[in-house]
Amino acid sequence: MAPFIRPGTPGDLESIYSVIEDASRRYKGVIPGDCWKEPYMPWDELFHEIRDGVEFWVIGDEDGISGVMGLQDKGDVQLIRHAYVLTRGQGRGTGSALLRHIYSLTSLPVLVGTWKAAGWAIRFYENHGFREVDTVTKDFLLNKYWNIPARQTQTSTVLADRRWFQTNT
Repeated sequence: MAPFIRPGTPGDLESIYSVIEDASRRYKGVIPGDCWKEPYMPWDELFHEIRDGVEFWVIGDEDGISGVMGLQDKGDVQLIRHAYVLTRGQGRGTGSALLRHIYSLTSLPVLVGTWKAAGWAIRFYENHGFREVDTVTKDFLLNKYWNIPARQTQTSTVLADRRWFQTNT
């Protein structure tokens, strides 16, 4: 079977969960300890995200799903949510292929939030044309588009694509 990128299905939930849990281990000891939890995304949280409009896309091959990335429509922007690649497949273009595909699905500005301490994630998005917004704007955007605890807002950053900067600067 050739490599694929497709919308996630209910039959993919176990794989989506497994990818998130495997890849999120990289955050342990990096993000603030009071923000870490195990499992990183419990089942009820995954179901909540889907009910809240996060559409998961999956990438994989004959060996199964190796990466996941969510896209969430917020009306005037799209959010990249929960982007993870299996640890064994990181650095091989899997996340880049998935991001390019998802990005091609919208003409709206795109925002992504991640942990400030996750330098590798920030560099990944910067390598794909995203730029961090300033702190005041970050706080505004996280409060407007995300539903996260105040502590996570304090320890996160937001990156925006060129479309967002063209319409907001």
